[in-house]
Amino acid sequence: MRKKKHGSADDEAQIDMTPMLDIVFIMLIFFIVTTSFVKETGLMANRPKTPDAPPPPSNARTLAIRIDQNGTIVMDNREVDIRRVVANIQSFLAENNTDSAAIQAHPKTKHGVVVEVMNQAKEAGIDKVSILVKEG
Repeated sequence: MRKKKHGSADDEAQIDMTPMLDIVFIMLIFFIVTTSFVKETGLMANRPKTPDAPPPPSNARTLAIRIDQNGTIVMDNREVDIRRVVANIQSFLAENNTDSAAIQAHPKTKHGVVVEVMNQAKEAGIDKVSILVKEG
C-alpha cells in the first residue's frame, strides 16, 4: 500500500487572527478619537475678564434682590411677594435713576424662582440683570 502524501490531522489549516485583531484595534482607536470631539451643551455665562471694570456712575444705584433657600424675595430690606416684584421694581425705578439689578440667590433656591424674578425685572424695565455667584 501506498502512503498518503496528505499531512496528518495535526497539520490542518489554521485561521490567522492577526488581520482581524488589527481591524479591531483600528476601530477602537477610531471610536476613541471621535468620542473625544463631542462638545457638551450648556449655559455659557459672560463673566468679566478683569476686575478693573469701570465703576457705575455715582448717582446710579443698583437694585439688590436677594432670594433665600425657601424662595423668599427680599428687595430693599423688605420681603416681597413674587407676584408683586414688577410693581416694587417700578416704584424703585421711579425713585432712583438706574438700569441695573443684581440678584443674589441662595445655592439651594429653585432655579424657576430666580428665572421668574429675572423675567419680571426685564418686564419692569431693567435692562441689565446680574446674577451674583459665590466664588468657589
